[in-house]
Amino acid sequence: MQIKLTSVFVDNQDQAHKFYTEVLGFVTKRDIPVGADKWLTVVSPEEPDGVELLLEPNGNPTATAYQKAIFDQGIPATAFLVDDIQKEYERLKTLGVAFKVEPTKTGEVTLAIFHDTCGNLIQIYQVHTT
Repeated sequence: MQIKLTSVFVDNQDQAHKFYTEVLGFVTKRDIPVGADKWLTVVSPEEPDGVELLLEPNGNPTATAYQKAIFDQGIPATAFLVDDIQKEYERLKTLGVAFKVEPTKTGEVTLAIFHDTCGNLIQIYQVHTT
């Protein structure tokens, strides 16, 4: 069994696609029309055949409630590994990304949390090796 697809609810697929590709640097893997929405996935350019992130429309009232609840509680919808969190933090700040939590060391991990402009908090983290 493998994890090949995960998703994050978004309140606007086009806005999410722009943010996740132009700001975060992911690349489009699939963009398939499905009625009014799309099967829209992005992947890391370093792993084009790796795990796909589905930018899932939150048109379902339960999805909207879930997305809002975890956002209001400060819980990230997902997390992305980075090699150098300080460098990535500075790059994203330069692009206007709004951070809720600046890089903070917690044990073996340094993490930061930002708004993705599509209704989510997203965490980036760097694992420290000893």
